[in-house]
Amino acid sequence: MVRTLSQAAKWVDKVGLALIFPKTDVVLPSLWEQVNGDAGRNWAVRDEEGGFVEWTEEMGFLWGAKDELPARGLVCVGKHVARVATCVAPRLVPTLVAAGEPYEPEGIEAEVVEAIAGEGPLTGPALREVTGAPKKDVDKAVVALHRRLVLTNSHLVERDGPWGAIAHDLLARKWKLPRRLPKRQEARRELARLFLAAAGEVTAADLSPLGWRRKEAAAVLDEVAKGRDEEGFRIWRQR
Repeated sequence: MVRTLSQAAKWVDKVGLALIFPKTDVVLPSLWEQVNGDAGRNWAVRDEEGGFVEWTEEMGFLWGAKDELPARGLVCVGKHVARVATCVAPRLVPTLVAAGEPYEPEGIEAEVVEAIAGEGPLTGPALREVTGAPKKDVDKAVVALHRRLVLTNSHLVERDGPWGAIAHDLLARKWKLPRRLPKRQEARRELARLFLAAAGEVTAADLSPLGWRRKEAAAVLDEVAKGRDEEGFRIWRQR
């Protein structure tokens, strides 16, 4: 059971890649399951009428930990896999970047990158102020740049009211990417093995959270696992 930031960081380092909260169609483990003991959605204490009273102890810890882990340089956190909040072990960040497609931001995405490159980590409201772009455009650009591994979470900025705002930084700067990344195919093989280790067996579709096409995923899986056809599906198991 994970109860401290140190335990959370050690667990993420062990598994390499995990979601913050479980997602039914993603085979990766989640930090929530390690904190809570299972995937149950017991996030809040509620009154007799179902109204919110407070977070459960488990959710209270995780809600703060998801921001503290990147702030302290313990775990890379951002919407990097499956379009949801993901934990990436620092050792695996170069591999995840190397496995992706080359990407050159354009339009509002390029403006967001330029602003953060020049000003340092910025929140959504700060990015709107700097770029002059509407909230929906900035939010969309930030999500796309997280998915493309250009931006990542930096730290929480406190604001008036109950919620703070996440500051976003350049992933390469936040996690000090080396000049020489792993070779792309080697990186993809490592990630395929990671998914296999998490699930025991996978289909090509199970690797789609990485943004890979099924033919690409199948080709990589053929290199690292033994495949078989079953009920019209190709399934790979760890060797």
